[in-house]
Amino acid sequence: MNDQELFYLLALQRVEGVGDIIAKKLLTQFGSVEAVFQAKVSQLKAIDGIGSVLLKNFKDQSIFAKAERELEFISSNSISITTFQDADYPERLKHCFDSPLVLFSSGNISLKNQKMISIVGTRQITSYGLDFCRKFIAELAPLNPVIVSGFAYGVDIVAHQFAMENNLQTIGVVAHGLNQIYPKSHKKYVAKMEENGGFMTEFWSSSNPDKENFVRRNRIVAGMTEATIVIESAERGGSLITANLANEYNRDVFAVPGRVSDKYSQGCNTLIKTQKANVLTSASDLIYMLNWDIEKEVKSVQKQLFVALDDDEQKIYDYLLQSGKELLDVIALRCDFPIYRISGILLNMELKGVIRPLPGKLFEAI
Repeated sequence: MNDQELFYLLALQRVEGVGDIIAKKLLTQFGSVEAVFQAKVSQLKAIDGIGSVLLKNFKDQSIFAKAERELEFISSNSISITTFQDADYPERLKHCFDSPLVLFSSGNISLKNQKMISIVGTRQITSYGLDFCRKFIAELAPLNPVIVSGFAYGVDIVAHQFAMENNLQTIGVVAHGLNQIYPKSHKKYVAKMEENGGFMTEFWSSSNPDKENFVRRNRIVAGMTEATIVIESAERGGSLITANLANEYNRDVFAVPGRVSDKYSQGCNTLIKTQKANVLTSASDLIYMLNWDIEKEVKSVQKQLFVALDDDEQKIYDYLLQSGKELLDVIALRCDFPIYRISGILLNMELKGVIRPLPGKLFEAI
């Protein structure tokens, strides 16, 4: 998009009463933004949603001055622009009826990788949520997914941090313009995030992190990703709004269960109870439900997970991986271990999360 087209696109955004839905109708009808402003009144009236008040707002000349100022900010700060008509617009977001007309971004964002998930949750993350998030992202790392979140306190920033620790691309979708960072205490993460990932927003540089902007931001987080993961949430919270939006967009939603007495597990437990989210206990749950080339990728995940296995544990794991569910006595026989030893080894492997016990003294590899 050249500067003239971008100028008119920004001007269209400043026409009072023209939101994303009407703007996309206009572009679809007239083919270009400049053609929208050149259209006759009778042509504009034919568009559903455009009445006399809106037609009058098209005559407001101040929209062009505002567009000029924003264009100057974009040019001087190396801001990238993508519209819903562009090939590099997030593909899944493009299919959401209320998706943003324009996205502004900074950093080195690449959306070619289709494995893209959002991780959201409470701003008051507990040690339980922290440990789960760390392990979950580490387990997913061999699959190289893009981790999307909102760069807020708590689960958001933790997800970004663990993504960076595992050399994964991570995108912070913010509720304000790219001329600022909110919260300010997170400025220390900006440079590293922009090295492999970055920030995305629909808001102009004149927009502040107002309360209503966060709700609008959440639809981008939910809409651009294949699945939304809620790690911890109280009974009410922004992450539940994101989960509900993801459901409306027909995206997969996962929630980490917790004790019924824990305040920041109540939201997750309710999502699961009301069948608005799948239970998430490990990365393998997500891989299976999303059908991420299971046979190839699970092995890749397991390779990283099992680095800590000793020779005896590895021998048992390899056997279970090949044979499937097996009795304790048979495992001991096939792997050539005495019964008194096999029980202890299996317990250690269970604690490491690489096998699970089943009824009837059966065990299987995870």
